[in-house]
Amino acid sequence: MLKSMTAFASARGARDAFSWTWELRSVNGKGLDLRLRVPDWVPGLETGLRDMLGKRLDRGNVTLALKLSREEGAGRLAVNPAVLADVLQAIDTVETAAMDKGITLAPATAADVIAVRGLLETGAADEDGAALCELLLADAAPVAEAFIAMRASEGAKLGEVLTAQVDEIEALTGEATTIAQNRRADMAAAFQEALARVTEGATNVDEGRVAQELALLAVKADVTEELDRLRAHVSAVRELLAAGSPVGRKLDFLAQEFNREANTLCSKSQHTELTQVGLALKTVIDQMREQVQNVE
Repeated sequence: MLKSMTAFASARGARDAFSWTWELRSVNGKGLDLRLRVPDWVPGLETGLRDMLGKRLDRGNVTLALKLSREEGAGRLAVNPAVLADVLQAIDTVETAAMDKGITLAPATAADVIAVRGLLETGAADEDGAALCELLLADAAPVAEAFIAMRASEGAKLGEVLTAQVDEIEALTGEATTIAQNRRADMAAAFQEALARVTEGATNVDEGRVAQELALLAVKADVTEELDRLRAHVSAVRELLAAGSPVGRKLDFLAQEFNREANTLCSKSQHTELTQVGLALKTVIDQMREQVQNVE
């Protein structure tokens, strides 16, 4: 099935002291460009997310944002050993200096020490970093699946639009084929009239040479090859639509080839009805190219 490169998914989660919000979105792009905005203090999270998305996606500019927060005051309190050593050393220095001067100080209590700023810290997330990373990666999986499901849903709609456009291109190509066949008689008559005008009243006219030039013009005006290639491109697009993504690049290439043949058809038509069909082809092809830009 076809997949669109445009999609969006979001989710919320919470566990213990942590809560988070996921936002995953993408737009069309030439290749796969993953842009992750996740906390860098959760070890392995970005690598795991990048690997997960890289295995599921082929094209698109994809942005994943994770807002992770922790309840204020949550976590265990821990003593900073370095700060404790400095505080005790400072207390000892002050008490020694006071004794040298005959000053008696009240003994410092544990409460006094604990009150020193920076001594007590909320337990760092590093201790639980691996578990938190595993939790977040597991929670990200259904978000990615919902995101991919939306790409598939949008891709199915794209497939319907592209199929209808290819049907129209095929119908217009058939119409152009009929007009081109009927045009042959008109062109033959026009060439005969042109030959008569050139040779009438003229002397030393090489009628054979004139006939060759007219034949060359007829060959240049022939659109059989362009129509054959248009039909071949129609078949190729149908095969790609049936195969499913990733086929966006191939469809884009075929859309360019469609446009090339339609342009040549218009330039060689020399016939009002055929030109009108060629212009109608160009209109549908341009619309198809716009839609193809969103296919993965």
